[in-house]
Amino acid sequence: MTVPEQLLIALDVDGTIIDYDEALSERVRDAVAAVVRAGHHVVVATGRSLPATLPVLDRLGLASGWTVCSNGGVTLRLDPSLRDGYEIAELITFDPAPALRLLRAHLPTALYAVEEVGVGYRLTAPFPPGELAGDFEYVSFEELLATPATRVIVRSPEHTPQDFLRIVEDVGLHGVSYAVGWTAWLDLAPDGVSKASALEPVRAALGVDLERTVAVGDGRNDVEMFEWAARSIAMGQAGPELRAVATELTGPVEDDGLADVLEPLAALADAH
Repeated sequence: MTVPEQLLIALDVDGTIIDYDEALSERVRDAVAAVVRAGHHVVVATGRSLPATLPVLDRLGLASGWTVCSNGGVTLRLDPSLRDGYEIAELITFDPAPALRLLRAHLPTALYAVEEVGVGYRLTAPFPPGELAGDFEYVSFEELLATPATRVIVRSPEHTPQDFLRIVEDVGLHGVSYAVGWTAWLDLAPDGVSKASALEPVRAALGVDLERTVAVGDGRNDVEMFEWAARSIAMGQAGPELRAVATELTGPVEDDGLADVLEPLAALADAH
C-alpha cells in the first residue's frame, strides 16, 4: 500500500507504549496496528536489550520493518521469513574499560552489567528483580573490562536519582554517550550513538523525508531522538529535560497518551 505522505513514527517503549508494570492497553495496541495498516512505518526505539524488546514487538504484532535497541547500539531488520524473525543490521561497540574504571572509583558499591547482544548480560551482581531480561552470567569487575561492549549499565539502588545524577555529572565521562534514567540507572554507549543516530539510516533506507518523522517518548534517553524528529511528542509524565525539546505534549502513559497521538495519524491516512 502506498501512502501519499508516509511517516516514520519512532516509539519509545517503557512509559510510552507500555506502563511501568509492563501493561499494554488494548487501545494503544489497536492504535499502533491502525497506523501500520494505514501504511506508516512504526519503528520501536528503546533502551531495552534485544531479548527484552522482542516480546514487546510480539505484543504489538510488529513482524516486519525496523527496530532500534540498546539506545541505538543495535538495529534490527524484522522479517518473518528469517529463522529468528529478525537480523542484526547494525551493531556498534566500544571499549568500556576507561569509563567503567572511572565510574567505579566514584561508585564502588554500584552494580555493573555489560550487554551480550541477543543473549543477556554479564554482570557483577544481581540487579533488582525485573530490571534486566535474558540470560545472566556473573563475573568479576575486571572481566567486564575485557571485551568490546554495545551497552553498559550502571545501577546504584542505594542512591536517590538526584544524588546519582550529580555523581555521574561530576565524574566527567568522555569518549562515550550516556543517559541517566529516572532511577539511579546509567546507560553507556559508544560515543555519538543514540536512538537518533540509529534512526537516521533507517529513515534513509525507508526513503522517508526527515520532515515526515515523528517521535514519542518520556525519558532522558529520548532527547536526541526528539531533536532529530520533525515532530516530537513528550508523554505527560516526561521530565523537564524532554519537555524542553518536545514540540508537543500528550497525556501520560496511564491515560493512553500514545493512542491520542496515533489515532489521528491513522484517521488522516484513511481519509486519503
